[in-house]
Amino acid sequence: MPATYLTLLTIALCAVCLYIRTTKDITSVLAALTTIVCFIWGFAVAPWGVQLLILALLLGVDKLYLADARRAS
Repeated sequence: MPATYLTLLTIALCAVCLYIRTTKDITSVLAALTTIVCFIWGFAVAPWGVQLLILALLLGVDKLYLADARRAS
């Protein structure tokens, strides 16, 4: 199973690099879609503990951004 996660993560990171470096419309759209699909698929096949860790990190990042927005207001 860890090979699946690493493969999906590698594909997603390569697609992000391709998205950043390309100026062609179709290539950038396909790279973005590939990245989104790989991240969703990787999240779906990840074990329950890893999913909770990812969600906790996302909530922590969200609180940091909201704290900065509240200070700016």
